[in-house]
Amino acid sequence: MKADKKLEQLLDQIAKQHLFIETLETQHSDRLDFHDVSVWGIKAALEAAYEAGRKSARVNPTTNHTQP
Repeated sequence: MKADKKLEQLLDQIAKQHLFIETLETQHSDRLDFHDVSVWGIKAALEAAYEAGRKSARVNPTTNHTQP
């Protein structure tokens, strides 16, 4: 699915840029799968993900599916 691929690319970009993690794929190695990350790096990554979601919602507005 194209949307899933775009999401994976976005998450990889955020992980690299803010957390300095090269891949989000499981490597089956503690040394490669667990990372020391600063709290400010986590905050920056969460802010980037939140902002990406806000931008996506503005570009692709969806209808509200809740019942009145």
